[in-house]
Amino acid sequence: MSIRWVRPARAGLTVVAAGLVLAACGGGGDASGGAGTGEDAALSGPVVIDGSSTVEPLSSAAAELFQGEQPDVNVTVGTSGTGGGFQKFCAGETDISNASRPISDEERAQCAANGISFEELQVANDALTVVVNKENTWANCLTVDQLKAMWEPGSTVNN
Repeated sequence: MSIRWVRPARAGLTVVAAGLVLAACGGGGDASGGAGTGEDAALSGPVVIDGSSTVEPLSSAAAELFQGEQPDVNVTVGTSGTGGGFQKFCAGETDISNASRPISDEERAQCAANGISFEELQVANDALTVVVNKENTWANCLTVDQLKAMWEPGSTVNN
């Protein structure tokens, strides 16, 4: 059996995408409340990000690069998990919610109830790898359906 490592993100695209999201969320701008004019417009203020720990390294890298370009923007990145991040986002406590899954109908309804509108932006894909010990004598080929049966809620598989 061969094992392949899958690199889950294309870092350059992610950093660019996250930078654009952060730029859109930055405060400051001109006196009329707009985002300023021209490429040299400075941004300022806080940007709060929270959610999935698997997305955190991408957001932290993007935040560091963005703050290098916009030193008056203070980006903080937390890791309360996807559900915790959506909870904070829908309560209006964060600007960006890192998630490793789409927003649920219940979370969507909570955001709507609180007047929080949003757009989903996919920045990466991740993968899971099942690794079998080389001394294994029984698992020659497991299907996706068999793996699902082992780990789905209520599974009776215990060995």
